[in-house]
Amino acid sequence: MRIILASQSPRRKKLLHQLGFRFEIIPSSVVEESEESDPKEFVKELAFKKASQIASLNPDSLVIGSDTIVVLENKILGKPTDNSEAFEMLSSLSGTQHFVYTGVSLIETNQKAEQIKKVIFCTSTKVTFSALYPGEIRQYIQTGSCLDKAGSYGIQDDWGATFVESIEGDFYNVVGLPLNRLYFELKSHFPETLNEISISV
Repeated sequence: MRIILASQSPRRKKLLHQLGFRFEIIPSSVVEESEESDPKEFVKELAFKKASQIASLNPDSLVIGSDTIVVLENKILGKPTDNSEAFEMLSSLSGTQHFVYTGVSLIETNQKAEQIKKVIFCTSTKVTFSALYPGEIRQYIQTGSCLDKAGSYGIQDDWGATFVESIEGDFYNVVGLPLNRLYFELKSHFPETLNEISISV
């Protein structure tokens, strides 16, 4: 089966490669706009919109759409628009606990690119930040790394990992794709996709 990742995120690409999948990348053009709504429903809906857009143009495929948000006291923190907003986000996260939600949508299409099966889910992880000094935040912002990440930080391959005191839940969910839940859903609903796995030991 043809597998398509509807995302240009290098982190999600790396995680799918980590699972051993052979897949194509066709980024969705759906605009990621934060809304005042239930975070879990919001992130699932956004993931579904991304997957649906690509699925409608690609027959005989399994499309994976995903989106990740950071939520602090029920406020959705998406990607910062500039350095000032990044500083504000990281300052608000300093010394607190927040949640990271990743919504995932799996859509299978037939020869006419019609949806014949879909699975949508959301995974959450609780993250605790240490207290951050303003100078640390500014230094991190200067790297430019925070501007393409929800909540203005990354936990992998990134200095932002030093901000994280502890996590409860799937680490990879914070990175951008909950691998344990994703593999379970694929195995349960799309077992034929496991034929596309090439594992190197």
